[in-house]
This record gives sequence, structure tokens and C-alpha cells, in this order.
Amino acid sequence: MRSLIDILDFTVEEIDELIKVAMDIIKNPDDYAEKCKRKKLATLFFEPSTRTRLSFEAAMMELGGNVIGFSAANNSSASKGESVADTAKTISCYADIIAMRHPKEGAPLVASKAASIPVINAGDGGHNHPTQTLADLLTIYREKGSLNNFTIGFCGDLKFGRTVHSLINALSRYTGIRVVLISPKELMLPSYVKTDVLDKKNIPYEETTSLEDAMPKLDILYMTRVQQERFFNEEDYLRLKDSYILEPKKLDNAKKDLCIMHPLPRVNEISVSIDNDPRACYFKQVLNGKYMRMALILKLLEEAK
Repeated sequence: MRSLIDILDFTVEEIDELIKVAMDIIKNPDDYAEKCKRKKLATLFFEPSTRTRLSFEAAMMELGGNVIGFSAANNSSASKGESVADTAKTISCYADIIAMRHPKEGAPLVASKAASIPVINAGDGGHNHPTQTLADLLTIYREKGSLNNFTIGFCGDLKFGRTVHSLINALSRYTGIRVVLISPKELMLPSYVKTDVLDKKNIPYEETTSLEDAMPKLDILYMTRVQQERFFNEEDYLRLKDSYILEPKKLDNAKKDLCIMHPLPRVNEISVSIDNDPRACYFKQVLNGKYMRMALILKLLEEAK
């Protein structure tokens, strides 16, 4: 039985295969309409979510399956003190596969060791968000035609941004990747990510506090939200929350085929006036996430047989 807790749980070849299946789903949706008939997905969301939870539910429904679950910890026995392991064992009696989001790093891993069905990490604290990474990879592939040979800039909260950490891990296994890290000093990429991933894989990177200086060299700009829920005090959050706001003027020196990405939700870090720019790809990411989650569910259920 297989679970997905970290993007590195899958080989590059397996990710390429997921992309291939997702592309086929896009072309031939009717072929997949009953692939998960009589199967149930349990969405165990101990933390708020719109896109991730609903895209998992939409993915399972479009595969012909059913969905059970909860969308807040206080709607579950966790509010009574039930452990993650016991919850996972219980849900294994009802469902065929679990998608779990939890505020504590490592909770989905604990669940996967206790469950007798596959577990998908749908985000654990500031640690990992592998299915968002799958959505990101499909978006890059569809926009650029390849997952090799480009410069990507990560902008905003690189310290707590689990989507950033996961995507850097994933891209580190492809060739010709160059990284620009754009953030205030307080929200820089953690040193362990730089040491264990970028340095270890000899990926060229630079750090800057200026989005304008970085813009001309970027093929992809990955914006992130400064996350209030990850801060220990309100004062630091208020001071840094508007550090980087992408407005049309800041795109004056950008490449004509720049791909602007954002894992969403956004607050005000991307002006709504950019939404109609052909380079804006963040709502395409949302749709791509559904297709990749469909491909992932199919793969894990097949391997669980």
C-alpha cells in the first residue's frame, strides 16, 4: 500500500506518469467517469481549506466515486481528544483513501502509519503540500512544455510557505533549473532547504529583497501570501504582510511569456488588475490541481489493490 506524504515519495518517472494521466483526463474526461465507482474518499481537514478540499472532492466525484469527511477539527472527535492515529484507523473502516490536512507537521505521516488505506498529505503546517506541488508541476508543464531549463522566482513568505518548500524539492530533480529567492530578511527560505536541497543538488540560486531587480530574468514568478496563521505575534505580521504586491507596473520589465503563479488564497499580494493579463496562471493552477488529484487518486487506489 502506498501513500503520498512528501513529494519525494514519488520518483520523477512517477510524477511524469501522473502528468501524462492528467493530460489524458483533460482530453478524454468521459473515459474516467466511472473509474472510482463504489469507492469512497475521506477528506479529513483539521484546518480551513477551500481549493484543496473541494478539488479533492470534485476529483473523486468526476471519477465516479463518493466523498465523506469533515472540514474542521471541531467537527470531529479530535475535539474530544482523539489521536490522529486512532482517527486514521477508524476512517480506514469506512473509506478507500484519505486526504488529510492538519496544522501539525508530521500528522499525515502518523496517519499513514496507522491507516490500512492510502493517505494523501493535503498540507501539514508549514512543512509540505505535495498535491499543490503536483498542480504546480502540471501548470509549468502546460505553460512551458517542459519541467527543465527555466528560471523561477519565489516571492513573499519563503520561511513558512509549505508550497514553496515542496516545489523546490520537486524541481531539484529536473535539469537546468535556476532559482531566485525574493523575500524580506525575516521571511527568507530556511537554511536547511538551501543546504539540503539547493546546495546539495548544485542548483544555482540567488537571494534578493527586490522583486523589481529580479523580474527581467524570470520565466516563472511564484507569488505567495504572507500567512497570518504562521506568525507568533500580530505585530510582525502587520509589518510584513504587504512587503510584496504585484501590480501591472512591476511587470514592465518582465518577459512577455512570464508565467505568474500563486497557490492561493491571495490577500492583496497580486492586484486583481493582473487577473486578465495572459501571463496570469494562478486560476489555471486551481483547475490543474483537480486533474492531478484525479490522477493521484487513481494511482494510489490501483496500488492499494
